[in-house]
Amino acid sequence: MTNAPSVFSPLVERAMRVAARGHREQTRKASDLPYLTHPASVALLLTKSGIIDDEILAAALLHDVVEDTDCSLEALATEFPPRVIEFVAALTERKRDDAGQKRSWQDRKTEHLEHVAASSWEARAITLADKLHNLGTMAFDLETDPDLWSRFNAPPERLLWYYREMIAAASQGESRLRMLAEECSKLVEHLATRMPAAN
Repeated sequence: MTNAPSVFSPLVERAMRVAARGHREQTRKASDLPYLTHPASVALLLTKSGIIDDEILAAALLHDVVEDTDCSLEALATEFPPRVIEFVAALTERKRDDAGQKRSWQDRKTEHLEHVAASSWEARAITLADKLHNLGTMAFDLETDPDLWSRFNAPPERLLWYYREMIAAASQGESRLRMLAEECSKLVEHLATRMPAAN
């Protein structure tokens, strides 16, 4: 009997279940698709780019759980290794200020860019896969939904500014991340050609 790594990962399975439960009442923006399709796709994109580390894939599945559900990092830490928690923390935007008020889109994104730029290559890989799936679904949806841009909390030009800045912050010339970064950049430029005309 060989000691080859197992294809099935209990850690990844646990992350999938936690994500499924956390996001079970949520759908993707302006659609009826279960939200879980997003973190599952992020994990799939990582594997397609050659990243198969179980802790990275688990964090990919969990990357929006703290940001978008009532689950805390402390609660996740009771079930997952420190490395997974580190990656999820790096990927979590702070949506409310210390007084509990909603922060502006610009403040959230600027802070998140700084956090990602200072994070490990593994967290940045998840970030790029996250952005790649978001960009890919935007391009996909634009084929049938010309009102796509109205879904977002920022105008199209700011949205694409953010994606360009995030690709640069996350990739940092890292060879392991080149494929993900290049795919993201291609989609940003494609979307730039599909922006609504200015009034």
